[in-house]
Amino acid sequence: MHRATKIVATIGPASSTPEILLQMMQAGLDVVRLNFSHGTADDHRQRAEFVREAARQAGREVAIMADLQGPKIRVGKFENGKINLIAGEPFILDADCELGNEERAGLDYKDLPRDLKAGDVLLLNDGLIVLNVARVINNEIHTVVKIGGELSNNKGINRQGGGLTAPALTAKDMEDIRTAMSLGVDYVAVSFPKNATDMEMARQLANIAGAPFGIKPKMIAKIERAEAIPALQGILDASDGIMVARGDLAVEVGNAAVPALQKRMIRMARESNKFVITATQMMESMIHAPVPTRAEVSDVANAVLDGTDAVMLSAESAAGKYPVQTIETMAAICIEAEKSEQSELDKDFLDRTFTRIDQSIAMGALFTAFHLGAKAIVALTESGSTALWMSRHWTHVPIFALTPRVGSERAMALYRNVTSLHLDTNTDRDTALQQALETVVSKGYASRGDMVVLTVGEPMGQAGGTNTLKIVRVGEPY
Repeated sequence: MHRATKIVATIGPASSTPEILLQMMQAGLDVVRLNFSHGTADDHRQRAEFVREAARQAGREVAIMADLQGPKIRVGKFENGKINLIAGEPFILDADCELGNEERAGLDYKDLPRDLKAGDVLLLNDGLIVLNVARVINNEIHTVVKIGGELSNNKGINRQGGGLTAPALTAKDMEDIRTAMSLGVDYVAVSFPKNATDMEMARQLANIAGAPFGIKPKMIAKIERAEAIPALQGILDASDGIMVARGDLAVEVGNAAVPALQKRMIRMARESNKFVITATQMMESMIHAPVPTRAEVSDVANAVLDGTDAVMLSAESAAGKYPVQTIETMAAICIEAEKSEQSELDKDFLDRTFTRIDQSIAMGALFTAFHLGAKAIVALTESGSTALWMSRHWTHVPIFALTPRVGSERAMALYRNVTSLHLDTNTDRDTALQQALETVVSKGYASRGDMVVLTVGEPMGQAGGTNTLKIVRVGEPY
Protein backbone atom coordinates (compact mmCIF):
# COMPACT_ATOMS: atom_id res chain seq x y z
CA MET A 1 0.00 0.00 0.00
CA HIS A 2 1.41 3.39 -1.03
CA ARG A 3 2.05 5.66 1.98
CA ALA A 4 2.44 9.39 1.34
CA THR A 5 3.46 10.54 4.84
CA LYS A 6 7.10 9.86 5.68
CA ILE A 7 8.48 8.47 8.94
CA VAL A 8 11.53 9.88 10.73
CA ALA A 9 12.99 7.80 13.55
CA THR A 10 15.75 8.59 16.03
CA ILE A 11 18.29 5.85 16.52
CA GLY A 12 19.95 5.07 19.82
CA PRO A 13 20.77 2.10 22.05
CA ALA A 14 17.60 0.22 21.03
CA SER A 15 18.12 0.59 17.29
CA SER A 16 21.80 0.94 16.44
CA THR A 17 22.52 -2.47 14.94
CA PRO A 18 22.39 -3.15 11.18
CA GLU A 19 19.84 -5.92 11.78
CA ILE A 20 17.36 -3.71 13.66
CA LEU A 21 17.89 -0.83 11.23
CA LEU A 22 17.11 -3.10 8.29
CA GLN A 23 13.90 -4.27 10.00
CA MET A 24 12.95 -0.62 10.68
CA MET A 25 13.48 0.26 7.01
CA GLN A 26 11.42 -2.72 5.90
CA ALA A 27 8.70 -1.55 8.31
CA GLY A 28 8.62 1.89 6.68
CA LEU A 29 11.48 4.06 8.00
CA ASP A 30 12.34 6.88 5.54
CA VAL A 31 14.72 9.17 7.45
CA VAL A 32 17.09 8.37 10.31
CA ARG A 33 17.68 11.06 12.94
CA LEU A 34 21.05 11.21 14.70
CA ASN A 35 20.53 13.12 17.94
CA PHE A 36 23.73 15.09 18.59
CA SER A 37 22.58 15.82 22.17
CA HIS A 38 23.83 12.33 22.99
CA GLY A 39 26.84 10.28 21.97
CA THR A 40 30.30 10.97 20.59
CA ALA A 41 31.42 11.71 17.05
CA ASP A 42 32.55 8.08 16.75
CA ASP A 43 29.10 6.89 17.89
CA HIS A 44 27.45 8.94 15.14
CA ARG A 45 29.99 7.82 12.55
CA GLN A 46 29.35 4.16 13.29
CA ARG A 47 25.58 4.64 13.26
CA ALA A 48 25.73 6.49 9.94
CA GLU A 49 27.72 3.59 8.45
CA PHE A 50 25.15 1.13 9.76
CA VAL A 51 22.33 3.19 8.22
CA ARG A 52 23.98 3.26 4.79
CA GLU A 53 24.67 -0.49 4.94
CA ALA A 54 21.10 -1.31 6.02
CA ALA A 55 19.73 0.92 3.24
CA ARG A 56 21.85 -0.97 0.69
CA GLN A 57 20.37 -4.22 1.96
CA ALA A 58 16.86 -2.73 1.88
CA GLY A 59 17.42 -1.68 -1.74
CA ARG A 60 16.52 1.98 -1.35
CA GLU A 61 17.97 5.28 -0.19
CA VAL A 62 17.24 6.35 3.38
CA ALA A 63 18.17 9.88 4.41
CA ILE A 64 20.16 10.87 7.50
CA MET A 65 19.34 13.93 9.61
CA ALA A 66 21.84 15.42 12.07
CA ASP A 67 19.87 17.09 14.87
CA LEU A 68 22.03 19.67 16.68
CA GLN A 69 21.73 20.05 20.45
CA GLY A 70 21.54 23.84 20.44
CA PRO A 71 21.62 25.99 23.58
CA LYS A 72 19.68 23.62 25.80
CA ILE A 73 19.78 25.43 29.15
CA ARG A 74 20.06 22.96 32.00
CA VAL A 75 20.65 22.70 35.71
CA GLY A 76 23.97 21.15 36.72
CA LYS A 77 24.59 17.94 38.61
CA PHE A 78 23.57 17.19 42.21
CA GLU A 79 25.65 15.68 45.02
CA ASN A 80 23.27 12.73 45.21
CA GLY A 81 22.07 12.74 41.60
CA LYS A 82 18.67 14.26 42.42
CA ILE A 83 16.71 16.32 44.93
CA ASN A 84 13.07 16.87 45.84
CA LEU A 85 11.59 20.37 45.59
CA ILE A 86 8.63 21.30 47.81
CA ALA A 87 6.01 23.91 46.85
CA GLY A 88 6.39 27.16 48.81
CA GLU A 89 10.06 26.57 49.66
CA PRO A 90 12.91 28.81 48.42
CA PHE A 91 15.41 27.47 45.86
CA ILE A 92 18.47 29.09 44.28
CA LEU A 93 19.84 28.62 40.78
CA ASP A 94 23.51 29.55 41.12
CA ALA A 95 25.81 30.02 38.12
CA ASP A 96 28.85 29.54 40.42
CA CYS A 97 27.63 26.32 42.04
CA GLU A 98 29.56 23.16 41.16
CA LEU A 99 27.44 20.42 42.77
CA GLY A 100 23.84 21.09 43.71
CA ASN A 101 21.91 20.15 46.85
CA GLU A 102 18.45 20.67 48.37
CA GLU A 103 19.05 24.46 48.56
CA ARG A 104 20.63 25.31 45.21
CA ALA A 105 21.59 23.99 41.77
CA GLY A 106 24.27 24.94 39.28
CA LEU A 107 23.70 26.16 35.71
CA ASP A 108 25.36 25.13 32.47
CA TYR A 109 24.41 28.51 30.91
CA LYS A 110 26.22 31.03 33.08
CA ASP A 111 24.48 34.09 31.59
CA LEU A 112 21.00 33.00 32.68
CA PRO A 113 20.88 35.42 35.67
CA ARG A 114 21.32 38.36 33.25
CA ASP A 115 18.24 37.25 31.27
CA LEU A 116 15.89 37.19 34.26
CA LYS A 117 14.10 39.56 36.62
CA ALA A 118 11.70 39.31 39.54
CA GLY A 119 8.31 37.99 38.44
CA ASP A 120 9.63 35.69 35.71
CA VAL A 121 8.47 32.08 35.71
CA LEU A 122 10.91 29.22 35.09
CA LEU A 123 9.82 25.78 33.95
CA LEU A 124 12.14 22.86 34.64
CA ASN A 125 12.10 19.27 33.39
CA ASP A 126 9.66 19.94 30.51
CA GLY A 127 7.40 22.04 32.71
CA LEU A 128 6.89 19.47 35.47
CA ILE A 129 8.54 21.82 37.98
CA VAL A 130 7.67 25.53 38.15
CA LEU A 131 9.74 28.21 39.92
CA ASN A 132 8.75 31.86 40.47
CA VAL A 133 11.73 34.25 40.33
CA ALA A 134 11.76 36.42 43.47
CA ARG A 135 14.99 38.35 42.78
CA VAL A 136 18.33 38.12 41.01
CA ILE A 137 21.50 38.84 43.00
CA ASN A 138 24.70 38.77 40.92
CA ASN A 139 25.03 35.16 39.68
CA GLU A 140 22.21 33.83 41.87
CA ILE A 141 18.56 33.48 40.85
CA HIS A 142 16.45 33.32 44.03
CA THR A 143 13.13 31.57 43.41
CA VAL A 144 10.13 30.19 45.24
CA VAL A 145 8.91 26.73 44.21
CA LYS A 146 5.39 26.93 42.78
CA ILE A 147 5.10 23.30 41.65
CA GLY A 148 7.58 20.89 43.19
CA GLY A 149 8.77 17.39 42.47
CA GLU A 150 11.91 15.41 41.78
CA LEU A 151 14.71 17.25 39.99
CA SER A 152 17.68 15.25 38.73
CA ASN A 153 20.95 16.02 36.96
CA ASN A 154 21.00 18.13 33.77
CA LYS A 155 17.26 18.75 33.45
CA GLY A 156 16.25 21.54 31.06
CA ILE A 157 15.18 25.07 32.00
CA ASN A 158 12.76 27.25 30.01
CA ARG A 159 11.44 30.72 30.70
CA GLN A 160 7.68 30.98 30.31
CA GLY A 161 7.00 33.11 27.26
CA GLY A 162 10.56 32.74 25.97
CA GLY A 163 13.07 35.57 25.78
CA LEU A 164 16.36 33.90 26.73
CA THR A 165 19.31 35.32 24.80
CA ALA A 166 21.34 32.13 24.35
CA PRO A 167 22.55 31.93 20.71
CA ALA A 168 21.04 29.21 18.50
CA LEU A 169 24.46 27.83 17.55
CA THR A 170 26.88 26.90 20.32
CA ALA A 171 30.57 25.98 19.96
CA LYS A 172 29.50 22.33 20.28
CA ASP A 173 26.99 22.76 17.44
CA MET A 174 29.67 24.21 15.17
CA GLU A 175 31.92 21.22 15.83
CA ASP A 176 28.97 18.86 15.37
CA ILE A 177 28.20 20.44 11.96
CA ARG A 178 31.74 19.57 10.87
CA THR A 179 31.28 16.01 12.11
CA ALA A 180 27.89 15.72 10.39
CA MET A 181 29.31 16.87 7.06
CA SER A 182 32.11 14.29 7.28
CA LEU A 183 29.38 11.64 7.69
CA GLY A 184 27.60 12.82 4.55
CA VAL A 185 24.28 13.67 6.23
CA ASP A 186 21.40 14.90 4.08
CA TYR A 187 19.69 17.24 6.56
CA VAL A 188 20.85 19.43 9.46
CA ALA A 189 18.20 20.32 12.06
CA VAL A 190 18.96 23.53 13.98
CA SER A 191 17.62 23.72 17.53
CA PHE A 192 16.09 26.89 19.01
CA PRO A 193 16.50 29.34 16.08
CA LYS A 194 14.95 32.72 16.88
CA ASN A 195 15.02 34.26 13.42
CA ALA A 196 16.13 33.91 9.81
CA THR A 197 19.68 35.05 10.67
CA ASP A 198 20.19 31.98 12.88
CA MET A 199 19.28 29.72 9.96
CA GLU A 200 21.39 31.66 7.45
CA MET A 201 24.42 31.35 9.73
CA ALA A 202 23.84 27.60 10.20
CA ARG A 203 23.51 27.11 6.42
CA GLN A 204 26.73 29.01 5.78
CA LEU A 205 28.63 26.91 8.33
CA ALA A 206 27.19 23.67 6.92
CA ASN A 207 28.00 24.63 3.32
CA ILE A 208 31.60 25.52 4.24
CA ALA A 209 32.05 22.31 6.26
CA GLY A 210 30.39 20.26 3.51
CA ALA A 211 32.37 21.74 0.60
CA PRO A 212 35.31 19.27 0.82
CA PHE A 213 32.76 16.42 0.63
CA GLY A 214 30.65 17.96 -2.13
CA ILE A 215 27.66 18.29 0.23
CA LYS A 216 25.09 21.08 0.67
CA PRO A 217 22.62 19.69 3.22
CA LYS A 218 18.99 20.72 3.49
CA MET A 219 18.47 22.94 6.56
CA ILE A 220 15.60 22.32 8.99
CA ALA A 221 14.53 24.90 11.58
CA LYS A 222 13.16 23.38 14.77
CA ILE A 223 10.39 25.69 15.95
CA GLU A 224 10.63 25.49 19.74
CA ARG A 225 11.06 29.07 20.98
CA ALA A 226 8.23 31.51 21.59
CA GLU A 227 10.21 34.18 19.66
CA ALA A 228 10.24 31.96 16.56
CA ILE A 229 6.47 32.21 16.12
CA PRO A 230 6.26 35.89 15.03
CA ALA A 231 9.43 35.35 12.93
CA LEU A 232 8.08 32.16 11.31
CA GLN A 233 7.81 33.39 7.71
CA GLY A 234 11.37 34.70 7.75
CA ILE A 235 12.62 31.43 9.25
CA LEU A 236 10.73 29.47 6.57
CA ASP A 237 12.26 31.60 3.82
CA ALA A 238 15.76 30.93 5.19
CA SER A 239 15.21 27.16 5.61
CA ASP A 240 14.39 24.15 3.45
CA GLY A 241 11.89 22.87 5.98
CA ILE A 242 10.76 23.15 9.59
CA MET A 243 10.10 20.82 12.48
CA VAL A 244 7.12 21.38 14.77
CA ALA A 245 9.13 20.59 17.92
CA ARG A 246 6.25 20.39 20.35
CA GLY A 247 8.26 19.66 23.52
CA ASP A 248 10.14 22.87 24.28
CA LEU A 249 7.59 24.91 22.33
CA ALA A 250 4.79 23.71 24.60
CA VAL A 251 6.84 24.60 27.69
CA GLU A 252 7.37 28.17 26.44
CA VAL A 253 3.91 28.95 24.99
CA GLY A 254 1.76 26.53 27.01
CA ASN A 255 0.37 23.13 26.01
CA ALA A 256 -3.02 24.53 25.00
CA ALA A 257 -1.53 26.78 22.30
CA VAL A 258 0.38 24.04 20.48
CA PRO A 259 -2.34 22.24 18.42
CA ALA A 260 -3.43 25.45 16.67
CA LEU A 261 0.21 26.47 16.16
CA GLN A 262 0.93 23.06 14.63
CA LYS A 263 -1.84 23.51 12.06
CA ARG A 264 -0.66 27.04 11.28
CA MET A 265 2.98 25.99 10.85
CA ILE A 266 2.09 23.08 8.56
CA ARG A 267 -0.11 25.32 6.42
CA MET A 268 2.52 28.07 6.19
CA ALA A 269 5.26 25.58 5.29
CA ARG A 270 3.23 24.07 2.45
CA GLU A 271 2.27 27.51 1.13
CA SER A 272 5.97 28.47 1.17
CA ASN A 273 6.99 25.29 -0.74
CA LYS A 274 8.86 23.97 2.31
CA PHE A 275 8.60 20.56 3.96
CA VAL A 276 7.47 20.06 7.56
CA ILE A 277 8.02 17.39 10.23
CA THR A 278 5.71 16.94 13.24
CA ALA A 279 7.58 15.69 16.31
CA THR A 280 7.54 14.92 20.04
CA GLN A 281 5.68 12.23 22.00
CA MET A 282 3.71 10.99 18.97
CA MET A 283 3.82 7.35 20.13
CA GLU A 284 5.29 7.91 23.59
CA SER A 285 3.50 5.00 25.28
CA MET A 286 5.16 2.58 22.84
CA ILE A 287 8.47 3.13 24.61
CA HIS A 288 7.14 0.52 27.04
CA ALA A 289 3.96 -0.89 25.46
CA PRO A 290 3.44 -2.87 22.21
CA VAL A 291 0.35 -0.81 21.27
CA PRO A 292 -0.27 2.98 21.31
CA THR A 293 -3.01 4.82 23.16
CA ARG A 294 -6.10 5.95 21.26
CA ALA A 295 -4.99 9.56 21.81
CA GLU A 296 -1.62 8.85 20.14
CA VAL A 297 -3.35 7.27 17.15
CA SER A 298 -5.48 10.41 16.81
CA ASP A 299 -2.43 12.64 17.20
CA VAL A 300 -0.55 10.96 14.35
CA ALA A 301 -3.66 10.85 12.15
CA ASN A 302 -4.41 14.54 12.76
CA ALA A 303 -0.87 15.54 11.79
CA VAL A 304 -1.37 13.59 8.54
CA LEU A 305 -4.71 15.29 7.93
CA ASP A 306 -3.07 18.67 8.62
CA GLY A 307 -0.73 17.91 5.71
CA THR A 308 2.56 17.19 7.47
CA ASP A 309 5.31 15.71 5.28
CA ALA A 310 6.61 13.47 8.05
CA VAL A 311 5.91 12.28 11.57
CA MET A 312 8.82 11.67 13.91
CA LEU A 313 9.78 9.22 16.65
CA SER A 314 12.28 10.09 19.38
CA ALA A 315 12.71 7.90 22.45
CA GLU A 316 10.19 5.42 21.01
CA SER A 317 12.77 4.23 18.48
CA ALA A 318 16.00 5.31 20.21
CA ALA A 319 15.45 3.65 23.57
CA GLY A 320 12.05 1.93 23.46
CA LYS A 321 11.31 -1.78 23.62
CA TYR A 322 9.46 -1.91 20.28
CA PRO A 323 11.22 0.23 17.63
CA VAL A 324 10.14 -1.91 14.66
CA GLN A 325 6.53 -2.38 15.83
CA THR A 326 6.26 1.37 16.49
CA ILE A 327 7.19 2.16 12.89
CA GLU A 328 4.79 -0.50 11.57
CA THR A 329 1.98 0.94 13.70
CA MET A 330 2.74 4.52 12.69
CA ALA A 331 2.82 3.56 8.99
CA ALA A 332 -0.58 1.86 9.28
CA ILE A 333 -2.09 4.96 10.95
CA CYS A 334 -0.71 7.21 8.20
CA ILE A 335 -2.14 5.04 5.41
CA GLU A 336 -5.57 4.93 7.03
CA ALA A 337 -5.64 8.70 7.61
CA GLU A 338 -4.59 9.43 4.03
CA LYS A 339 -7.54 7.45 2.67
CA SER A 340 -9.95 10.02 4.04
CA GLU A 341 -8.08 13.12 2.86
CA GLN A 342 -9.97 15.34 0.44
CA SER A 343 -8.07 16.88 -2.46
CA GLU A 344 -8.58 20.62 -2.83
CA LEU A 345 -6.37 20.94 -5.89
CA ASP A 346 -8.71 23.18 -7.91
CA LYS A 347 -9.16 25.48 -4.93
CA ASP A 348 -5.40 25.52 -4.33
CA PHE A 349 -4.79 26.76 -7.86
CA LEU A 350 -7.19 29.69 -7.67
CA ASP A 351 -5.41 33.06 -7.63
CA ARG A 352 -2.02 31.31 -8.08
CA THR A 353 0.55 32.70 -10.50
CA PHE A 354 3.60 30.78 -11.63
CA THR A 355 6.56 32.77 -12.93
CA ARG A 356 8.90 29.82 -13.51
CA ILE A 357 8.56 27.36 -16.38
CA ASP A 358 9.59 24.35 -14.27
CA GLN A 359 7.07 25.21 -11.55
CA SER A 360 4.33 25.69 -14.15
CA ILE A 361 5.09 22.25 -15.63
CA ALA A 362 4.95 20.71 -12.13
CA MET A 363 1.55 22.27 -11.44
CA GLY A 364 0.29 21.30 -14.92
CA ALA A 365 1.31 17.68 -14.30
CA LEU A 366 -0.56 17.63 -10.99
CA PHE A 367 -3.70 19.14 -12.49
CA THR A 368 -3.63 16.78 -15.52
CA ALA A 369 -2.96 13.63 -13.48
CA PHE A 370 -5.72 14.48 -11.02
CA HIS A 371 -8.41 15.18 -13.62
CA LEU A 372 -7.45 12.36 -16.01
CA GLY A 373 -7.27 9.82 -13.19
CA ALA A 374 -3.65 8.94 -13.92
CA LYS A 375 -2.11 6.08 -11.97
CA ALA A 376 1.15 7.94 -11.31
CA ILE A 377 3.18 11.05 -11.97
CA VAL A 378 6.78 10.34 -13.01
CA ALA A 379 9.16 13.29 -12.70
CA LEU A 380 12.69 13.13 -14.08
CA THR A 381 14.52 15.61 -11.88
CA GLU A 382 18.07 16.63 -11.04
CA SER A 383 17.58 18.66 -7.86
CA GLY A 384 14.17 17.37 -6.74
CA SER A 385 12.50 20.80 -6.94
CA THR A 386 9.81 19.58 -9.36
CA ALA A 387 8.85 16.78 -6.98
CA LEU A 388 8.82 19.17 -4.00
CA TRP A 389 6.42 21.57 -5.72
CA MET A 390 4.10 18.73 -6.72
CA SER A 391 4.15 17.33 -3.19
CA ARG A 392 2.78 20.59 -1.71
CA HIS A 393 -0.66 19.67 -3.10
CA TRP A 394 -2.61 16.52 -2.25
CA THR A 395 -4.12 14.59 -5.18
CA HIS A 396 -4.05 10.87 -4.19
CA VAL A 397 -1.86 10.36 -7.30
CA PRO A 398 1.56 9.06 -6.19
CA ILE A 399 4.61 10.97 -7.42
CA PHE A 400 7.72 9.06 -8.50
CA ALA A 401 10.84 11.17 -8.77
CA LEU A 402 13.69 9.64 -10.75
CA THR A 403 17.12 11.21 -10.50
CA PRO A 404 20.73 10.32 -11.27
CA ARG A 405 21.87 12.16 -8.13
CA VAL A 406 22.05 10.10 -4.95
CA GLY A 407 21.93 13.29 -2.86
CA SER A 408 18.65 14.34 -4.49
CA GLU A 409 17.26 10.83 -4.08
CA ARG A 410 17.94 10.94 -0.34
CA ALA A 411 16.67 14.50 0.08
CA MET A 412 13.33 13.55 -1.48
CA ALA A 413 12.92 10.79 1.12
CA LEU A 414 11.25 13.45 3.30
CA TYR A 415 8.80 14.88 0.74
CA ARG A 416 5.18 13.87 1.18
CA ASN A 417 3.75 11.54 -1.48
CA VAL A 418 7.12 11.32 -3.30
CA THR A 419 8.89 8.01 -3.91
CA SER A 420 12.45 8.71 -5.05
CA LEU A 421 14.14 6.22 -7.38
CA HIS A 422 17.54 6.09 -9.05
CA LEU A 423 17.78 6.56 -12.82
CA ASP A 424 21.14 6.37 -14.57
CA THR A 425 22.07 9.54 -16.41
CA ASN A 426 21.00 9.54 -20.05
CA THR A 427 21.17 12.58 -22.29
CA ASP A 428 18.59 11.26 -24.78
CA ARG A 429 15.16 12.40 -23.62
CA ASP A 430 13.05 9.63 -25.14
CA THR A 431 15.39 6.89 -23.93
CA ALA A 432 15.39 8.38 -20.42
CA LEU A 433 11.59 8.63 -20.37
CA GLN A 434 11.28 5.02 -21.52
CA GLN A 435 13.74 3.89 -18.82
CA ALA A 436 11.79 5.89 -16.22
CA LEU A 437 8.54 4.25 -17.24
CA GLU A 438 10.14 0.79 -17.19
CA THR A 439 11.55 1.46 -13.70
CA VAL A 440 8.13 2.41 -12.30
CA VAL A 441 6.47 -0.61 -13.97
CA SER A 442 9.19 -3.06 -12.86
CA LYS A 443 8.72 -2.00 -9.24
CA GLY A 444 4.99 -2.65 -9.46
CA TYR A 445 3.83 0.98 -9.24
CA ALA A 446 2.05 0.91 -12.61
CA SER A 447 0.94 -1.79 -15.07
CA ARG A 448 -0.20 -2.20 -18.68
CA GLY A 449 -3.03 0.15 -19.63
CA ASP A 450 -2.41 2.61 -16.77
CA MET A 451 -2.18 6.28 -17.65
CA VAL A 452 1.03 7.98 -16.45
CA VAL A 453 2.00 11.67 -16.57
CA LEU A 454 5.70 12.32 -17.22
CA THR A 455 7.76 15.50 -16.73
CA VAL A 456 11.31 16.09 -17.95
CA GLY A 457 13.69 18.91 -18.88
CA GLU A 458 15.36 19.54 -22.22
CA PRO A 459 18.30 19.61 -22.51
CA MET A 460 18.61 16.99 -19.79
CA GLY A 461 20.99 17.20 -16.84
CA GLN A 462 20.28 20.80 -15.80
CA ALA A 463 18.80 21.58 -12.38
CA GLY A 464 15.67 23.73 -12.72
CA GLY A 465 15.26 22.79 -16.40
CA THR A 466 11.92 20.90 -16.33
CA ASN A 467 10.00 22.18 -19.37
CA THR A 468 8.10 19.21 -20.86
CA LEU A 469 4.93 17.33 -19.87
CA LYS A 470 3.94 14.07 -21.60
CA ILE A 471 0.92 11.80 -21.05
CA VAL A 472 1.34 8.12 -21.92
CA ARG A 473 -0.53 4.87 -21.44
CA VAL A 474 1.68 1.99 -20.31
CA GLY A 475 2.17 -0.66 -23.00
CA GLU A 476 1.04 1.48 -25.93
CA PRO A 477 3.49 2.69 -28.63
CA TYR A 478 5.70 5.35 -27.08
